[in-house]
Parts: sequence; structure tokens; C-alpha cells
Amino acid sequence: MAHPVLSTYRLQMRGDAFTLADATRLVDHLDDLGITHLYLSPILTAVTGSTHGYDVTDPTAVSTALGGAEGLAALSAAVRERGMGLIVDIVPNHVGVDQPQQNPWWWDVLRHGRSSPFATFFDIDWTLDPEGRIVLPALGDDGDVDALEVDGDMLRLGDLVFPIAPGTGEGSGAQVHDRQHYRLVGWRNNMCGYRRFFSITSLAGLRQEDREVFDASHAEVRRWFDENLVDGVRIDHPDGLTDPVGYLNWLREIIGPRAYLVIEKILAPDEALEPTLPVDGTTGYDALREIGGLFLDPAGRPDLTALSADAGFAHDSVGEQIAALKTVAATETLASELARVRRSIVAAAGADHDLLPQAVAALLTHIDVYRCDYPALAAMMSTAIAETAAAAPELAAPLQIVAAALNAPEPAARIQQLCGAVTAKAVEDCLFYRDTRLVSLNEVGGDPERFGVSAAEFHHSAAVRAAHWPTAMTALTTHDTKRGEDVRARIGVLSQVAALWAQLVGLWQEMAPPPDASTGLFLWQNLFGVWPRDGVIDDAFRSRVHGYAEKAIREAHVRTSWNDPDEEFEAAVHAWLDQVLDGPVGTEMTALVGQLDVHARNDALGQKLLSLTVPGVPDVYQGTELWEDSLVDPDNRRPVDYAERRDGLATLEHPKLRVVRAALHLRRRRPQTFLSGGHTPVLPTGDAAPHLVSFLRGHDVLVAVSRWTVTLADAGWGDTALPLPAGTWTDCLTGARHSGSVCAATLFKELPVALLERADD
Repeated sequence: MAHPVLSTYRLQMRGDAFTLADATRLVDHLDDLGITHLYLSPILTAVTGSTHGYDVTDPTAVSTALGGAEGLAALSAAVRERGMGLIVDIVPNHVGVDQPQQNPWWWDVLRHGRSSPFATFFDIDWTLDPEGRIVLPALGDDGDVDALEVDGDMLRLGDLVFPIAPGTGEGSGAQVHDRQHYRLVGWRNNMCGYRRFFSITSLAGLRQEDREVFDASHAEVRRWFDENLVDGVRIDHPDGLTDPVGYLNWLREIIGPRAYLVIEKILAPDEALEPTLPVDGTTGYDALREIGGLFLDPAGRPDLTALSADAGFAHDSVGEQIAALKTVAATETLASELARVRRSIVAAAGADHDLLPQAVAALLTHIDVYRCDYPALAAMMSTAIAETAAAAPELAAPLQIVAAALNAPEPAARIQQLCGAVTAKAVEDCLFYRDTRLVSLNEVGGDPERFGVSAAEFHHSAAVRAAHWPTAMTALTTHDTKRGEDVRARIGVLSQVAALWAQLVGLWQEMAPPPDASTGLFLWQNLFGVWPRDGVIDDAFRSRVHGYAEKAIREAHVRTSWNDPDEEFEAAVHAWLDQVLDGPVGTEMTALVGQLDVHARNDALGQKLLSLTVPGVPDVYQGTELWEDSLVDPDNRRPVDYAERRDGLATLEHPKLRVVRAALHLRRRRPQTFLSGGHTPVLPTGDAAPHLVSFLRGHDVLVAVSRWTVTLADAGWGDTALPLPAGTWTDCLTGARHSGSVCAATLFKELPVALLERADD
């Protein structure tokens, strides 16, 4: 019998680097570490060569590249033998169609059109093309149709192949194309004949609201639970579905009432998870914001704000900036989706208006969550309509049409699906690459304008989670985080030395002038976050930061972009990066990292211990039991050196590994404390009390961490103490025993964190 889900360890499955057999060989190590459940990225058949698995091409079979059904069975047997469990990430919203011939369902639809048995499986817009063909934005230019060649029963253009409908293969490639059930167009037309994952045309949406589609696409998942191979699932992007609530209820039916079920639901800081959902909680971005924010020093806000403003970012107009970015996302990037929303509104309401698209786009700027049709958020749409009408009276008439259409299921759902895509493209994928104040705040589920989290907010949020979602995930790093946990911790230290940082940036701008001040300030922070402590810049590091810089400036979409890259500007950025890496600024960066490293390690250990002990189920992302320096994907999906981690576990000399192992084993020893024990703040006393945060889990575990240690290093702890609850307490990290009121200097003598277990139960 497997443990209850007390902790998870996320493994990124890759056919070229880490298979199910590799995971099986790792089970003993993770058991020794204290993990109770392995947590796998998607394992269903994906596009050949996929490094992430979210582009599933066949949801009915485990990927043969990963080891197939036999590999999953062997892994499941290995974890069962050790009393552990298995959780798998699944992707219900979309499938990969970039290589149509690899997706049997999609291939059949392209070949047979509406007569295909899979025609209703995909969320296809059959009305976009006047002739009812599926519009595929697969070409570089519309004129590429003339270059199509007939190759047996396929049309070919370079590496792209598409099926030919039976009996339509005579003539030139262009002539044959005109007889197909699909129409190939240039991707710059902003036309797409199917619902996509955000703006990614290689990922086509599935109609999971249709029970036939649900059953067919979850037959393999059902088998996992019927055969007791798997203990839980993580659901990727449920907000993209037509009916997330209905989908989750169906899923709960097939996996059973006791299976662990978490959803990748990105909550706004003020948004509560819908309480009626049949889930154990989210994947933990809300906890990530609260834990990381606790270590940011609010005293640094004025200097960092001024520095960012000097570089060109207007913090007093962030709301307006988001609204403008959302409008661009809706009317340009997602123009095809907006047009489809308009058609569904017109069909439902029986009326149209020239300003209807503008009204929908404006309405979305007043919705601050991914979607607002969950029951607990029912009032949000009315508020958004009111705010939109007040801000733009000329939209009152088209808003009435929108309101009338919201009574119909299709337009109501499509507006919500567009809302999530617009939010992601405008905020996570754009604003977060422009805001330069403190980039560690620019994280999924975060709000950069909220400069840190107070101890009061942290404690209250934790207590709420203990009461309502005690088994939700608590994560610090995921495959989607913009920066890894230790990188964010190091960047966060800049909040404690804001004046020094501003001074150095001023000097560096003269020593190595960046192509523009905003780009420089953004990238300097990221460089500081990942800079090697020894200052050695090898080819791998250089390649990583150049790759990151290119992605960052394109996502920011100010001077260059993915669709229209400015080669001259990008070349200037790369040249500037090399100047920084190889010149005197690099030398100064090494010195700064050395000066602040002890404080960065302090905060990295503190947030790691909190993530492992606050209410919820901690998710340890692969490799993060040691120091990590990952940036955004694909950097954070690099293969992990597990031999190094095995050796480290044998000696326990590494402080982070020591903290991780101690906390995970304590969770195993006292499962009820962490599954159902509350969160009670323990308030320190003394002059340096704000530098110490502590809480009690249940009655038998006490956690304490130090923070803001730059100023503390000069002033010391002084008379600061932590009054322990009655009894004797043993520090699981050092073996020290404490009782009564313990001096902070004594408590943190060996490590900057403490994990106390009641010794006299």
C-alpha cells in the first residue's frame, strides 16, 4: 500500500534523455531522499523528438520512446515495492498536429473532412472558410500553395506532408490542394480553423465536453487506474477546456474518489480556487508567490522602482499597459479566435454591431483572472461589463449583445477560453519580460506590482490553505517557471541592497552600454541570478544566457519579436552580452555574487524548507535538492546529474540536500501533522524579530527561518528569541535540543533555518 501523497518529485520525461527505465533506476534514490510519489511529465505518445510531451499525438498509448506500456508497468511495480506511488501529468486540452501524419485522429480528419469519425473530436471552425474547409496556417506565405507536390496519396512541401482525400489526387499540387477538406494558408494571416493552445498553431484543441471524445482520449488513463498502476494525475491547463468543471467531474468518476488530482490552475493573487471542484488543489503557483515573497525586503522598493523608471518602465501605469497588451493579444495575436467569438455571439444573440470585436476585447481587459465562469466568480462578469461600459460608453450597445449571448453555452465558453489565452499572452508572455524592477517577481501566478509578501499575509494564506486545500501542491520550481527557485532567491537579495545595485548598474551602463537601458536592466538581473560563483564563463554558460536573452527580448516584443525579429537589434544584444561576459563588468559581477552569495543561500534554504513544511504537498522539481541555476524553458528541462545527487545523499554535506531529506523524512514520520495539522504562527521577540519567521504544524513540528540577513550581518540577532511551546524540541537538521525561549543566535548557529520536532510526545 502506497503512502498517502506526502511529497512529489517531478521528473521531466524525454525519449532522448530520461525514459521510464531511467525513472525506475532512480526509485531507490528518491525513496532514500524521502519522496513518497514520483510525478511524471506527460508520457503519452507525442511528436517524435518532443522534449516535453505536451504535444501528444496519440492519447491512447504510452510513448514507445519512453518505454511504452511495459516501461510504465515496470516503474509502477518498482514504486509499489517500496510503498511509494506514481502521479502522471496529462494533457486534455490539446494534441500535437505539427506533423499531421503522426496524429492518426487529425490525419483522418484532414483526409475525410466532416465524414471522418474524428471530425467532432477537434474544436474545428467549419465556418471560417466559405467552402467549409479547415483553415491550416501551415505555410510561410499563401503563395507556397503553388510549390505543393503530389507524392502518392499525400501533398508534400519540404518536410510538411498532408493527406489527399480519396479520388482527388489528379493534377498539380495546387489543383489537388483545392479539392481537399483543408485549405493551407500563410501563418501571418492570423487565421486558424481550429481552437489552439493560446496562439500555438501546432497544438489543436480537443472537445472534451463531448463524452465520446472524453472516453476515447482517456481510455489509457482509465486503464492506469483500473490496473492500479497510477495513484494520481496532474491536469494541464484545464482553463482551456470548454467546461472545466464538467471535465473534472467526469475525470473523478474514472480515477476514483481517493486518487490524487491537482490542476494547473493559475490563480490571481486575490483569486480563490473554486471550492466545488473535485480536486485536491492546484499545482502550487500560489504557494510559490507567497513563499518567495516573504524573503523580499520592502525597504528596497523605492530605489528599485526609481532605477526601473529611469530605464523606461512606468510603474504608475501598469494597469493601462496590461489593458493595452490584452487588446493587442485579442485583436492581433488571437484575431482568429476573436472573430470566432464574434460569430458565436451573433449566432446566439441574433444581432451584430460594428464595435462588437472591440467590446469583447475591452471586456477582457477588465477580467483579472484566467476565466471567471466558475460558480464562485459568478459576479465578476457583471462587474467587468459595468466597468467596460463606464470606461467606454460607446460600447454600451455591443455589450448588450454580448450579455444576451452569455446565456448561450457556446459564446459563453468561447469568451472564457479567449480570456485565458489573452491573459497569458499579455501578462506572462509579454509584460513579465518588460517589467524591470525586480525580475524575480515576474513569475507565473505572480504580480510584480506586489513587492513581496508580509509575514502576516504569509501566515494567513498558509492557514487558509491548511483549512481548505491541505493537499494542494506547494511548488518552488516547475517546468514552466521563468526562473528556478535558487535564481529567484539570489535576485531577491537585491531588494536588500537596492542602493548598491542601483549604483553598480549606473557604473556598468557606462562601462558596457546596453542597446537600450530597459533591456540592460532586465538582463543584468538575470545574469546576476545565474552567474557562476567562481566567475568562470564556459561555452555552455555562454550559450545558455545568449539563448535566454534572445527569448526574453522577443517575448518582450518591444524592439524585436518572434514573428518579426529585428536582426540588427538582436545582434547588438548578443554583442553586448559578450562584452559583459568577457569584460570588466563580468569581473565586478563575480565580486558582487561573492559578496552576496551567503545571503542568497540563506534565502534559498529558507524558502526550500518552507515549501516542504507549509500546508500542502511539496513538489520537488527534478534536481532542486541541490543548488540549481535554471532559467526559463528549455533551460529548466536540462538533464539532471543524479550520480552527483546520490553521492550527496550519502554524505549529507550539502546544506540544501540536508534540509530536503530531513523535511521529507519528517513528513513520513508524522504524516497526520502535515496532512491535517494546522498552521499556527509562532511570534519571535526582540529587536531583530522581523528577521525571523516561525510557525507550528499541528502540535509537534516547528519551523523557523531567517531572512533579510544583509543588515542582520552587521547588527546581529541581539536579544531576539523564539518562545517555543512547552516541551523539548530536537532540531532535525543539527540534532540540537531546545526548550523554553531560545535565542535566535543559538537557534541558527549552524544553519539559517531550523526544523524542530517535539521530542517528548
